[in-house]
Amino acid sequence: MLSDTLRKLRQQRPVTVIGSAVIDVIADAYALPWRGCDIELQQQSVNIGGCALNVAVALKRLGIDACNALPLGQGVWADIVRNNLSRQGISSIIDTDKGDNGWCLALVEPDGERTFMSFTGVENAWNDDWLARLPRDANGLVYLSGYQLTAPCAELLISWLESMPGVTALIDFGPRIADVPAQLFARIMACQPIITLNRQEAEIVAEQQQLSKDISELGKAWLARWNAPLIVRQDKDGAWYFSAEKCGQAQAFPTTVVDTIGAGDSHAGGVLAGLSAGWSLADAVTLGNAVASWVVSHRGGDCAPSREELLLAHKHV
Repeated sequence: MLSDTLRKLRQQRPVTVIGSAVIDVIADAYALPWRGCDIELQQQSVNIGGCALNVAVALKRLGIDACNALPLGQGVWADIVRNNLSRQGISSIIDTDKGDNGWCLALVEPDGERTFMSFTGVENAWNDDWLARLPRDANGLVYLSGYQLTAPCAELLISWLESMPGVTALIDFGPRIADVPAQLFARIMACQPIITLNRQEAEIVAEQQQLSKDISELGKAWLARWNAPLIVRQDKDGAWYFSAEKCGQAQAFPTTVVDTIGAGDSHAGGVLAGLSAGWSLADAVTLGNAVASWVVSHRGGDCAPSREELLLAHKHV
């Protein structure tokens, strides 16, 4: 039972979260804008966000200590991010005066689907000095996002990952999966990371790599080609996982969808929490499913549950 395993969540492996902390301006839209239109939006909120930030929040609330490498700049957006992180007890080892943090406008349609329009800031300005500040834990876990792995800093981050042979990377390419150059993708996969994809991203990868779009066949072919674990998130249908040890489908947790912002990020946070405790990939993905089900039932992407909230919500599961 999830409630039983949650009570045994004790960190054994160090975790490093690399990526962005940005501002999400979230607004309800009755439809997406079309060329030349002028639509009225209903602002929901202004939240701190960014894939890595959402992962860091999920880990913090699950009681997992992480080294957060979320570049913080100087400016209006950076001040909001820094103040909010401080209130949550989260700090970053990367600080710079070379610019402001980025922000994005997230439009949420009536069915909860979200569309992002992003403005880049210091979060993609990675350099050798910043990389030198990262811990070099031989048995560590590292989170990386597709937003950084398709930015100009991608080559730098991939080279760093190649220099860390003992580290297990969890990579969420997100909607940028289609933008990863084939050469860089091959270098990333040579590091044998755990890749997490949603339903649509899995279809894109299957087409790019000329693999079957059937999830079970895709997972088997993925293992044969790269010898690296794969997670395919399927919303209400749970999530598939494939590894050399075991393949299967982790249960979904029924919920009412309010908005899907941060669901994939929080799922990654749950998976990392489980892996950091030495859990199997199957149990870690189940925890990710539980965390994501909570997040989609709340507004905003930085709303991951605490361990106590998860226990209460799933005490009979």
